Amino acid sequence: MKIADYDRVIGLWQKAEGLRLRQADSLDGIRRYLTRNPGLSFVAEHHGAGIVGTIMAGHDGKRGYLQHLTVAQAYRGIGVGSELTRRCLAALKVEGILKTHLFVLDENAAARRFWQNRGWQKRDDFSVYSFINSTEHDV
Repeated sequence: MKIADYDRVIGLWQKAEGLRLRQADSLDGIRRYLTRNPGLSFVAEHHGAGIVGTIMAGHDGKRGYLQHLTVAQAYRGIGVGSELTRRCLAALKVEGILKTHLFVLDENAAARRFWQNRGWQKRDDFSVYSFINSTEHDV
């Protein structure tokens, strides 16, 4: 994924069910993410259809994180999401990152099924807490 892909990527994300977009998904936010995590995020393209899938990955030096796996409805069930995930995990492994996390909204049953069907395990042994260090609440 390159920042030049942003308009096409955000168009796909805006159509995706179960994906919440925030200010962090702005052009500047995605530029910072891609700059901080070079070579770890990917798009899938189909001739004539443009970008039909996306995934973003990053790490903190110890653990990897996947975000925004999205596949256009017409391209689901043929391995696009699995291949995007495989590429991210391989790129993270090159960086020395062997354990990766992701967050799925509770209401997104399709995403929960996708990850569980691929061997990802839901964690019940900790809670996620967030703090917004801004007057804005949509970050």
